[in-house]
Amino acid sequence: MDLAGLQSALETLSGWIWGPWFLIPLLLGTGLYLTSRLGGLQFIRLGAALRLGLFTRRDPGSDGDISQFQALTTALAATVGTGNIVGVATAIGIGGPGALFWMWVTGLVGMASKYSEAFLGVRFRTTDEAGEKNGGPQQYLERGIRGWFGKTLALFFSVAALIACFGIGNMTQGNSIATNLESSFSVPPWVSGIVLTVFALVVLVGGIKSIGRVTAGLVPIMIVFYVLGALYILVVNVGGIPAAFAQIFTDAFTGTSAVGGFAGSAIIIAVQFGVARGIFSNESGMGSAAIAAAAAKTSHPVRQGLVSMTQTFIDTIIVVTCTGLVIITTGVWNQTDPETGAQISPALMTGEAFSHGLPGEWGHYIVTIGLVLFAGSTILGWSYYGERNAERLFGRRAVVPFRILFSLVVFIGCTVQLGVVWAFSDVMNGLMALPNLIGLLILSGLVARETKKYLDNDPKLRATRAEVDAFMAGDKAFEDWKTQTIPVVKTK
Repeated sequence: MDLAGLQSALETLSGWIWGPWFLIPLLLGTGLYLTSRLGGLQFIRLGAALRLGLFTRRDPGSDGDISQFQALTTALAATVGTGNIVGVATAIGIGGPGALFWMWVTGLVGMASKYSEAFLGVRFRTTDEAGEKNGGPQQYLERGIRGWFGKTLALFFSVAALIACFGIGNMTQGNSIATNLESSFSVPPWVSGIVLTVFALVVLVGGIKSIGRVTAGLVPIMIVFYVLGALYILVVNVGGIPAAFAQIFTDAFTGTSAVGGFAGSAIIIAVQFGVARGIFSNESGMGSAAIAAAAAKTSHPVRQGLVSMTQTFIDTIIVVTCTGLVIITTGVWNQTDPETGAQISPALMTGEAFSHGLPGEWGHYIVTIGLVLFAGSTILGWSYYGERNAERLFGRRAVVPFRILFSLVVFIGCTVQLGVVWAFSDVMNGLMALPNLIGLLILSGLVARETKKYLDNDPKLRATRAEVDAFMAGDKAFEDWKTQTIPVVKTK
């Protein structure tokens, strides 16, 4: 089979995995089920979670490798990427404005999934041979679900995540950076590749502590930079915002008639692309963010679970919404190419919208710089996800070779065409989510029970470590978690 045939086969498989009859109902159904079991926790505790994650930022004296804020920014670094720029445009370009509504729905119910997987990541984390915390689906699926089934789910996740990290978290991000820098500033791709490779290697050699320091400084700046540019455009086009919201809510349930080259005409397309691109953007249900959460210094799994939950809110409800409204209010979502008469490519849609909305070349530069920062930070976040799964599969000895290989593969991504890699990444993302979602459903009772016990004592998340230790004293699950030093099990 040639590359074109392989790409076509992968795209067909991806279409089925992310289609309306498989992963989409499983993702939404799991999020709704967890929302119900947790009593709408993502709505009731959002304010306290944002305060704890963004302002308090740490649990002094707690065990872990990085602060709660650094764990949050590491997860944000991995998720706020090309999905927030190109992914949103693709969803709206194919599914119409109504796709943005389904991205919101995915984000809101996905917050319950994100909370649950982050909670479990901390709850079942172990301490590895280097004294670092190691957790995520590769740990909690095996340790939370006893027997061969849990081990099979954990192994399946690790293999999928390790392969996926070189696609979604490496080559595709590097390629986006190199392509945009070449287009905007005439930077040769090989130059971008060398710079990114060296940058990645320098940061990754320091492990999660180095990654946490870099993302804690970089992520807030890049998000504020991008959002301010979008808000300027929305202020200028404030008169069109009510109509944009009306169209979003109407089209979400009616679909949009084809105009010019517009492809999306049915509600099922709006739902499919809204949910698929929403998950691609915020990764709720995929289990990846639980790996970063597991490294956090926290006095109880509930606290870090709630902090990690805010990542989906920031990614989808803030950044994705800004991108989507800019595309819709500027009218670019339905713009046609004057030369071909077809709809403008979704890959160019966000840049075109910002160029329309900002004076001079500012819009073009903001999107380019934003994409470079977003994609660069994604490389760092996903390197840690891949590293932890490499360790799960091959032991601690695999960590340093993995960091070197991951950094070198960035160069390849910058300098080659990646049609097959993009399609393969979509497939592997879906395969990551499948065992994790099954695990979340099986372990939902444990999550709900232990969450309620903690929040009954600390509903506003203001307890100190000493206070947590006092009101949780005598709880066997909590005491086991505190003394947990079981080495990572090596899988051959």
